Amino acid sequence: MSRTPNRQRGFTLIEIMLALSLTALLLGLLSTGMYIVADDWNRNASVLDQELDRALTVLQLDRALHGAFPHSFTNEETLSRQIYFAGEDDYLSFVSTVSPQRNPGLTAWELFNVDDEGVYVSLAPAFTDNPYQRLQTAEPRLLLPGYRAQFSYLYEELNDNLVWTDEWIGEELLQLPRAVYIFFEPLEDDQEPLEVLARLRNTEHRSIRPNQTGLQNL
Repeated sequence: MSRTPNRQRGFTLIEIMLALSLTALLLGLLSTGMYIVADDWNRNASVLDQELDRALTVLQLDRALHGAFPHSFTNEETLSRQIYFAGEDDYLSFVSTVSPQRNPGLTAWELFNVDDEGVYVSLAPAFTDNPYQRLQTAEPRLLLPGYRAQFSYLYEELNDNLVWTDEWIGEELLQLPRAVYIFFEPLEDDQEPLEVLARLRNTEHRSIRPNQTGLQNL
């Protein structure tokens, strides 16, 4: 008895086109999903990086204020010894033992606002003289974009009451405030406010007596 060979049936053109269409559709859905996931990941990663940068900035400022030092210098006009610390409600300049670059010695800090940009900082080495001129020639850099800083200073009255003020002139008071409070107000509604409350450890110079009259006038 003769045997008829098996005939293998192939794919029709319609089946092949249908398979290719389904494959293209699945690849399109997969690539769209991957794009959405990658875009969401990049957006979240960018937000996380910004929040991390702001947290590190606040921590760095807190450390710098904790290391604030009653830096003294001689006034060339009066030949009297003075303390460097200039504080207003929108400006702060002080000398600290802390440097972002970990440079040896003392570092002068200057914080100020620039409208519609943010909070800037200038840094300069503090020697035995007044560091103000070196701060003016230093290149400022944007510290907190999209924020505005408001400063307050804590002083102790003669009756031991603690009072916050929006100004502190070290050259007149001859000492540093007890603490500094910084409120960073966001310029946009989608950002959270930031705060720094730092107690200054070294408020008085060993050889210069504080000006109690100036404290009473605050």
